[in-house]
Amino acid sequence: MIRSILIHPDPRLKKPCAPVAAVTDEVRALGADMLSTMYAAPGIGLAAPQVGVLSRVIVMDCVKDPELPPRPMVLLNPQVIWASEEMNTYDEGCLSIPDQYAEVDRPAVVTVRWMDLEGVTQEETFDGLWATCVQHEIDHLNGKLFIDYLGPLKRQMITRRMEKLKRERAREGV
Repeated sequence: MIRSILIHPDPRLKKPCAPVAAVTDEVRALGADMLSTMYAAPGIGLAAPQVGVLSRVIVMDCVKDPELPPRPMVLLNPQVIWASEEMNTYDEGCLSIPDQYAEVDRPAVVTVRWMDLEGVTQEETFDGLWATCVQHEIDHLNGKLFIDYLGPLKRQMITRRMEKLKRERAREGV
């Protein structure tokens, strides 16, 4: 099922999320819905608070080459356990802040530990777009948006654009 994506500013996007205590059918359904929603958007990552669920769940698939098979991932309670000193700058966007992009500096390589949908602890080192994406989505679980890395003027300008977009969508009944 494709779910509605919350648009900034929404107070739910600024709240820290609760850990997933156990893998249940509800959690599995949330993961499947989030993947469907992410692909339909289209995007490469999505965090549970973006669909109004305050749980530590993210999904991502950074395979952009149509010749390669997709790699849908559902990560429960993800946490960065190591980050490189080397930084990478990426022009980030967000499904909750449509059509707005800004350069954000993040560690170039990170090792992340999470629980999969079988309840098994996983660990993987990500680099490139995968590293940027996983850090961006984990930020969502902590109530942080990519615009929080920007200066106050640019952040306010983007927030005003999103408020205007929300008013327009409300008028159109979207």
